[in-house]
Amino acid sequence: MTTNLPNTGLQLRSLLKESGELELSLVEVPVPVPGPDQVLIRVEATPINPSDLGLLFAAADLGTVRQAGTASRPVTTASVAPGVVKALAARVGRSLPVGNEGAGVVVAAGSSPAAQAMLGKMVAGFGGEMYAQYRCLPVTQCLQLPEGTTAAEGASCFVNPLTALGMVETMRRDGHKALVHTAAASNLGQMLNRICLKDGIGLVNVVRSAAQEQLLREQGAQHVCNSTAPTFLQDLDAAIAATGATIAFDAIGGGPLAGQILTCMEMVLSRQATGYSIYGSTVQKQVYIYGSLDPSPTTLKRNFGAAWSVSSWLLPPFLQRAGAETTQRLQARVAAELKTTFASHYTGAVSLAEALHADVIAVYAKRATGAKYLITPQK
Repeated sequence: MTTNLPNTGLQLRSLLKESGELELSLVEVPVPVPGPDQVLIRVEATPINPSDLGLLFAAADLGTVRQAGTASRPVTTASVAPGVVKALAARVGRSLPVGNEGAGVVVAAGSSPAAQAMLGKMVAGFGGEMYAQYRCLPVTQCLQLPEGTTAAEGASCFVNPLTALGMVETMRRDGHKALVHTAAASNLGQMLNRICLKDGIGLVNVVRSAAQEQLLREQGAQHVCNSTAPTFLQDLDAAIAATGATIAFDAIGGGPLAGQILTCMEMVLSRQATGYSIYGSTVQKQVYIYGSLDPSPTTLKRNFGAAWSVSSWLLPPFLQRAGAETTQRLQARVAAELKTTFASHYTGAVSLAEALHADVIAVYAKRATGAKYLITPQK
């Protein structure tokens, strides 16, 4: 075990009070001693993912953000609506650590051979509580990164890469041959585009601006549909017809988009039908909602036959169903293609303290497509 480690380190916490006040702060926590099959990571880079924002802000009204404390130890508060507080009763009064994933150097290791093998290595970790200077994790929740990989390059090698690969794996397991993806200009969407190009899979990329459309086309995307264009539905119909996509992964969530995708799928299938059925096509059409960029209700105009389904999709349950062998196979691919297929790009990097500054929150909390931020806890 490495010597000269500090006794404590900083950790970012989110506390929702019964009064409806959300409090974000940095707390001193003991630096843990790893057990036999654990390693201690000095966290050097950890991304701000949309899933992190949900835990961090607890659906607070970010227009009410107030900052107190000092520049190095800010205490930031915001107001949460009474109805939301009631819905989040399970977390009221609990000071919760944040951060799904990150990367850094293993500075202490347990006695097992697997743990000792990671000592001094750059690893990525997935297991929550990563917005901290130190994080202790089981070796099974760590991925040793290839020699020469930086913490920034490895910080996002779990959530987005495994989500993109999990979508393709789900597509295959469900018996589909091509897919539709919304918010496709995001870091995740760009990864999925590279996977599908490399693997020869038909992909319909749905974006929300002409600039995003251009970005993906420059990266080789073959089918890009701009949901703000007046010809969107015609473009979507043509792209689905060209690819044969019958499954979609929707990061938007709210509004009519999921229903529009199902409608276009049914229209394409109906044109290919050899006969008529009052129930529409017998081919199953599936939309998985995995995000909520639009928090409004999901609206469905049921004009897409009877063979359809809309449900949620999340990475942890998928990995649990897929099993250890599949998860290891997907992780091995991520490690092998970390600087190509699964490369992440960041708009900026902030320290733990800066992540709680009101002006910084106003920027990264926008969840703008393609604008990803990194926290560097050792800064």
